[in-house]
Amino acid sequence: MPRGDKSAYTGKQKRQALHIEESYEKRGVDDEEAKARAWATVNKLSGGGKLSGSGRKAAPPKPG
Repeated sequence: MPRGDKSAYTGKQKRQALHIEESYEKRGVDDEEAKARAWATVNKLSGGGKLSGSGRKAAPPKPG
């Protein structure tokens, strides 16, 4: 899977990234930067691509 491939993400994660990206763009961040920040935020919140379900690794523990 090449870098930047979003096929490993769930529909929910893709929707979250889209909403976050739109929010950054409304604040005046350019398109590419908004997209990068949005996916970084989704990764931070969820730990990356598809994690839930049988046979998948557990999500990282929450700090604190």
